[in-house]
Amino acid sequence: MVSLNITPQEVESGILSPDHRESAVRAIRHDGFVVLNDVIDREHLAFLREKMLEDVREILAREDTPFNFNTSNLQQDPPPFPPYLFRDILLNDMVIAVTKAVLGPGVKNSYYSGNTAMTSTLRQPVHPDVGQLWPNLEAATPTFGLVVNVPMVDMSPENGSTELWPGSHLDTSMPVGRDIKVPEELLEERRKIMPPFQPSVRAGSVLIRDIRLWHAGMPNRTATPRPMIAMIHWIGWWSDGEKLKFPRGTEEFFRHPDLHTNATFVDGLIDYIHHPHAYDFEKENSDEEPKAETASMRG
Repeated sequence: MVSLNITPQEVESGILSPDHRESAVRAIRHDGFVVLNDVIDREHLAFLREKMLEDVREILAREDTPFNFNTSNLQQDPPPFPPYLFRDILLNDMVIAVTKAVLGPGVKNSYYSGNTAMTSTLRQPVHPDVGQLWPNLEAATPTFGLVVNVPMVDMSPENGSTELWPGSHLDTSMPVGRDIKVPEELLEERRKIMPPFQPSVRAGSVLIRDIRLWHAGMPNRTATPRPMIAMIHWIGWWSDGEKLKFPRGTEEFFRHPDLHTNATFVDGLIDYIHHPHAYDFEKENSDEEPKAETASMRG
């Protein structure tokens, strides 16, 4: 795993060094992911984490609890209003330098949610969040979307760090339109080429991964939920989709020369607790259909 130690000088200036930028781009193109260490203020994370852990109880109380695949993984939106908005999370200059270098100009963020690994012995099936754009490709296309994962705590195999399958973003066997769960025979083929692993990533760091990368949410064997924020930086021509809701008056916060946030600014309360939906999950002994699919970054 390529894990880059970003310097305090880079973070303070907002300018990523050419060496770090090029190393990050190479890692994403080859492995499908990279880690940028220590690019977010840990005090910001602690403040937001406290609120998100409080929110877990309210989300679990929903009749339609938004689980992904099983009860080990809870879809959870962060609070989308001050004082819980931080530029080094939503508009991090180090992250944007990398995503722009991979995707080109016109990068846009059209997603702000996350997942919380609950105490469990369950794991998710291996899946990409979005498959290859066309079936039967001889070679994968260049990257069109990057997931920006922000661990809210030190993340390790013990508390459910996401299982990653290096290089799988270049495997063309999982196109858009088919079930995103990777069949076992494909997993066995891929495991012979490069087996999966669970990284350890400390709080304050960011994991950037190709949206096609195979991955899976893993058991959290601790007593504390493990929250992780997810954003998606899309290539400029990608459809905007659902707009992110933020309070009117925060427009200036989101201005950035290299990242457009696909947002609408509204008056009144934003019901972020009830916004996420379950994915591929049915309550036990229920005849209900699975809840509507979302691009939920299920890891």
